[in-house]
Amino acid sequence: MRQFILRNSVWIIMAVIMAIFPPFLRSNVALSMLSQMGIAVIFALSYNILLGQCGLLSFGHAVFFGLGAYFTIHALRLVNNGQLSIPTPLLPLVGAFVCLLLGILIGLISTRRAGATFALITLGINELIASSALMFYDFFGSEMGVSAMREPWLCFTFGSQLEVYYLIVFWVFICTILMYAFSGTPLGRISNAVRDNPERTEFIGYNPVRVRALSVMVSGFFAGLAGGLYALNWELVTYENVGIMQSAFVLFMVFIGGVGYFFGPILGAVVVTFLTFYLSAFTEAWLFYLGAFFAIMVLFAPSGLAGVLMLHKPVWQARLLGRLIPSYIIALIPCLVMMTSGIGIVEIFYRWSSTGYADSVMTVSGMTFDAAGLVPWAIVLSSLLVGSYFFTKSLSKVKKSWDSVSMEVKSSAAQNDSSN
Repeated sequence: MRQFILRNSVWIIMAVIMAIFPPFLRSNVALSMLSQMGIAVIFALSYNILLGQCGLLSFGHAVFFGLGAYFTIHALRLVNNGQLSIPTPLLPLVGAFVCLLLGILIGLISTRRAGATFALITLGINELIASSALMFYDFFGSEMGVSAMREPWLCFTFGSQLEVYYLIVFWVFICTILMYAFSGTPLGRISNAVRDNPERTEFIGYNPVRVRALSVMVSGFFAGLAGGLYALNWELVTYENVGIMQSAFVLFMVFIGGVGYFFGPILGAVVVTFLTFYLSAFTEAWLFYLGAFFAIMVLFAPSGLAGVLMLHKPVWQARLLGRLIPSYIIALIPCLVMMTSGIGIVEIFYRWSSTGYADSVMTVSGMTFDAAGLVPWAIVLSSLLVGSYFFTKSLSKVKKSWDSVSMEVKSSAAQNDSSN
């Protein structure tokens, strides 16, 4: 029993946190955000089956998510009308199995070639479905969308956000375990081989096209299930769920979290959902900040947040992380000044140039000023220059500390190897 607990400690801790923490939250807003995070986790992990495991860059993953949501909401409407009898917790499987079948079709069409060819085909399919959503009213509901009401099941009414949250958590836990197990199956392993060297994979007797097609099917199944959970959570599905922005969001999640690690998309889904949820409440330029964050991660941390964390794992194990913290703090202060100044420039420019406001006067932290005046611009620009200067200077201290710690970690590892 002890060995089982140690071997599965991560899953047990995750289950305990997801089960115990939410009831202490008094706000439905917080529960709604956690529910969206859960749906995003399944969606991002499903995308990582394509990109992380099989090396397929898709620009149309929203097709599976959106159609899974649409088929689930239509199934729920049939349940509301008494024409179908499916328990509410199992309704996401409708979207999942429909998208599994859709994955067969899309997989056979799109996986003849990888790389740019696959990406462009998926982009075309996404645009085809997105445009169809505004044309075929009976199924897609046009701009109004399709709505339905959750049905009670056993002792659950699914009228409160807490009950819906636990339903989502149940499926998050099941899907995460299944997708983690899939990465260790023969198909998951050979998908990695197809990603790295498809020609060599073909020489040892595997058909890369078939492996890619199967990966699209599995990915579509879980993305459709995520869409089904979205339909149950909101009781409404619109054409935006099959739009290109939905595909862009899942791409952001996986890249920001880290493609090369299983927990990377989970981390990315949590961070992007949190930023989307709160940034959209504070500023109208939230999409700009999200795009800037994505660009910074791709440029300076291409392995994602998970890659940055894993880079520090040997340092943590060697108990040398404390040596890095002082230099990180020194770099953090001018970095925050630089970021705050950059945000100030964006917000002032947005207010100054936007036609949606009657005047250019704005209030920030209790201070009222004219966005068209010279003083606000002089303050934020000078702060940006000062912050950038000191941040650049502090990077040399970070590099020096990192080089010193890395040398110690390597020498310690060499000593352990020689003693063994």
